[in-house]
Amino acid sequence: MKTIAYYISDYGYGHATRSTAIIRELVKQNENLKIIICHSFALDFLQQSLRHEPRVEFREITTDVGYVLKENSLDPDAKLLNEKVASYVSEFSIKLSQEMRFMKEKNVSFLISDISPLGIASAKALSIPSLGLSNFTWYTAYEGLIEERLLSFLHEQYKKMTYYFSLACSNEPHWDIEKNQSFGFYTREIDNYEVRRIRKEIDPLGKSQIIYFGLGMKVNIGTLLELAVWQSPNCKFIVSSNVKVNHPNVYRIPKDAVETQNYVAAADLVVTKAGWGTISEAICAGVPLLITNRSSMKEDRHTIDYLVRHQLCDCVEWKELENLLVTPSLIEKCRRQKVNYYKNEAIHIAKEINKKIKST
Repeated sequence: MKTIAYYISDYGYGHATRSTAIIRELVKQNENLKIIICHSFALDFLQQSLRHEPRVEFREITTDVGYVLKENSLDPDAKLLNEKVASYVSEFSIKLSQEMRFMKEKNVSFLISDISPLGIASAKALSIPSLGLSNFTWYTAYEGLIEERLLSFLHEQYKKMTYYFSLACSNEPHWDIEKNQSFGFYTREIDNYEVRRIRKEIDPLGKSQIIYFGLGMKVNIGTLLELAVWQSPNCKFIVSSNVKVNHPNVYRIPKDAVETQNYVAAADLVVTKAGWGTISEAICAGVPLLITNRSSMKEDRHTIDYLVRHQLCDCVEWKELENLLVTPSLIEKCRRQKVNYYKNEAIHIAKEINKKIKST
């Protein structure tokens, strides 16, 4: 039995949901594998999602900083972000020693990271192979937001990866690694029966358009209630459990719901920020996308550029979103995108990862 450590970014739920898809496939394909998840923010969600996997263990550890947003905004707070990343870097050597001790105690023989630098650096110090799996690294995401010395530090950590599997929308350097591979979109498996049930629950008469409105579980926008979008005729809206909008046309996903990909798949249109997880779920389900543009976020720019270039979305500025009404013509315009051309690559990615694990 080989033990691998799987480090998941602590920013939001997107990294946790897509990691769940890969972990399920890894253990399904490889009976001689034990996985220890290292994470904190969405640990309850991960435990619930993987409760039927006896070969998956959980370890609570803060893995990275993520983004820090301005109050009631989708834009980053550069000053506070700099402070938090500087603190993370100053404590890195202590955390590194802790992670090395953990890996020795658990006899970890391989490491996957999406996409915390901490596990990568620890694995390198112990000569353990590591694999980065993401559409970005915090090095590229933070460019233009944090001090150069902090960027340089992150760059040095990511260079320690043995392998890097880049995902659709990636615009990363090659990290001086010869063993890069590229993949498309993936998601947790979609349950078509559950999708039909959700649609029936939200729209019993089947006469409305269902809109998934996703800003992410870490976004707290105080002005959401004032948006005109909730008044869109013949529309029902699906929002995350943390979105505090009380409106007869708004359906809040239950807090205990873990297979949220089915809610995305149940929609006729997904309106979302440029979060890779939700976008991937929509594309794999063939649901049209309308993306809110955050030009201040480099990761978002790379994602949106890719989607526009491949005709996979329409875009709307946040200021436009304030007065947006969803109409049949808008939905039809978004439907013209090529959302049905992409397959779920979770099985393929897991196969390639298992090849790396078995070769160690």
